[in-house]
Amino acid sequence: MTRLIRIYIAALLILPAQVVAQESAEPTPARWESHHSIRVAGQAVVYDAVVGSIILRDDAEKATAELFYTAYFRTGVPGGAARPIIFSYNGGPGSASFWLHMGIMGPRRVRTPDAAPQGGPPYPLVDNEYTLLDKADIVMIDPVGTGFSRPLGDTPGSHFWGIDEDARSLTQFIRRFLSENQRWNSPRYLLGESYGTTRSAVLARHLQGANIDLNGIVLVSSVLQFNTIQFAPGDDLPYILNLPSYAVVAEYLDALPGGRRADLPAFMAEVEAWATTDYATALLAGGTLDPARRARVIRRMHEYTGLSEEYIDRSDLRVSAPEFEAELLRAQRRIVGRLDGRFSGPAGDPRATRPSHDPQSTAISSAYTSAFNTYVREELGYDGDREYTPSGATRDWNWGRLGGGGGFVRGGGTPNVAPDLAGAIERNPELKVLLVNGIYDLATPYFAAVWTMDHMGLPPELRANIQRADFAAGHMMYVEEALLPQWKSTLDAFIDATR
Repeated sequence: MTRLIRIYIAALLILPAQVVAQESAEPTPARWESHHSIRVAGQAVVYDAVVGSIILRDDAEKATAELFYTAYFRTGVPGGAARPIIFSYNGGPGSASFWLHMGIMGPRRVRTPDAAPQGGPPYPLVDNEYTLLDKADIVMIDPVGTGFSRPLGDTPGSHFWGIDEDARSLTQFIRRFLSENQRWNSPRYLLGESYGTTRSAVLARHLQGANIDLNGIVLVSSVLQFNTIQFAPGDDLPYILNLPSYAVVAEYLDALPGGRRADLPAFMAEVEAWATTDYATALLAGGTLDPARRARVIRRMHEYTGLSEEYIDRSDLRVSAPEFEAELLRAQRRIVGRLDGRFSGPAGDPRATRPSHDPQSTAISSAYTSAFNTYVREELGYDGDREYTPSGATRDWNWGRLGGGGGFVRGGGTPNVAPDLAGAIERNPELKVLLVNGIYDLATPYFAAVWTMDHMGLPPELRANIQRADFAAGHMMYVEEALLPQWKSTLDAFIDATR
């Protein structure tokens, strides 16, 4: 018995040392390679696919995180290391990149032909003839806390989860990726969606600090100035900038008292002009607004949004996006989609002032999640033991700044990274920006994004650096198959003009 006790105690003394040794082992980057071919624009595109990771390190070269990516490199064509390269990601913050990946960027995509619920599995995976891989190599990035990417050791997630913290980690990732793949002289692009556009603006400034300039930035469903979507008390700006989106969504859903409009662009321009003039000055008048003028504004707002005059009056002319989504189809006991106003779904509680869910998100989330997990394991050969995290890190996100660029301090103010983007353009006058809007997007409304671009304070000669492309779509214009040719032609032209 005494001998057994001695052995047990010895085991207890040895075990911690073994655990420490295992935890302190130097992490090894992961890598799975495969080879494929598809046809794009009638031509064969042969490519290598890599599911891999890069180890991020602190100033002392201690490993802090393993950041995973999926990269596609076209082979057998001239140019090699001089081919353009696109670094792409989604938003959240805290969303993995599988939306863009399986929707439009990758060489394979999940097929979602219509703006409608996709139902249960199986979900078809098809070759993506609209991928940009014929023009540029593609790197889909899953920031730390998403996908397979994780902090390492005792590094807290907060080290990566914030506006500048996130950009700092991706700057290191891009720098190491360019070195490991001999791509320092490739034309470079960022393509982000939603919060990914916020990330791109800040990342561009951080990259310039590392002497890495960009050729182009693609902002998909952009939000740089967050007070334009937050509906904070006392701030009338978001009500003004969101109104045109209410109008086009109501027009699509045939909820306007005047019926559908024959000329949608003319209708959009009409509502935009009214929102920034008569409507804006009415809101700015506050409690001093003349009753007769108030009545005229209520009547016009009813005509443009389909909301009842009584509801508009009760709302004091100010209707937030969630309120619009819950109210427009209330009589039908339905709610309107936040990410795409063309989608609608049953209202959980018909009396609720906010929707119970987003009909667009619930319509496609299963298809995208299932398709990516099938694809990465069965076609790209990933056989690791990590589960792919679609979304994480948002709860602990630091919305303050670490100093510089954005003009506000940690914990204070509403995020506005438009100055970061403006500064990046001013420091690199050759940098071009493509603003891609979905006009039925109620999460990042198109007119708010345009307004932000127009108010960045760029000198006249640099305002032409920003191009605009509108899609008859919502937040994720690639979910509708009919719009994919427009995406391809728009992005191809942007790359050709900037490489």
